Amino acid sequence: MTALDGIVGPWAGGDDNAVIVGTGELAVGEHPQVIVTPALGSCVGIALWDACRRRGGLAHIMLPSPAESRVVGRPERFASVAIPQLANEVAEGSTIRRLVAKISGGSTMFGGDGGFAGIGERNILEVKRQLALLRIPLLAEDTGGSHARTMELHLDTGLVIVRSYRYGIKEL
Repeated sequence: MTALDGIVGPWAGGDDNAVIVGTGELAVGEHPQVIVTPALGSCVGIALWDACRRRGGLAHIMLPSPAESRVVGRPERFASVAIPQLANEVAEGSTIRRLVAKISGGSTMFGGDGGFAGIGERNILEVKRQLALLRIPLLAEDTGGSHARTMELHLDTGLVIVRSYRYGIKEL
């Protein structure tokens, strides 16, 4: 069984151009690659893209910052670490000013949160804060709700496709 079993998409059949980003990971690629991250629940997927170079990256954010966890290791799972790192890696040899962002995820997956902002909402807020700090424009988002999503970034056009069992396919 693979991480893609049960996931529907053109890359699920073993597309050689697909780069899969696991939970708490990030990846950078160039056209003709497609970068995919499945299982975004309260996690947030962030796609950064440089149109001039047809280069981009995708991060699967689990938590806003290291202060939100007692577990050591895998710093890329935190928005405050992963987003600046992803921006630098995508812009390598160029400039961050050319990047644009699209995000997805940040759901409330397991019911109420007692009046406090849930982890999905806190992830969305920190992702947006990090983008503002880096002055990277957020062009589109599909966030919130109570459903899981799969996100894919097509590096030829910057198109982000969000798939969910509940709502089908959305293009960002």
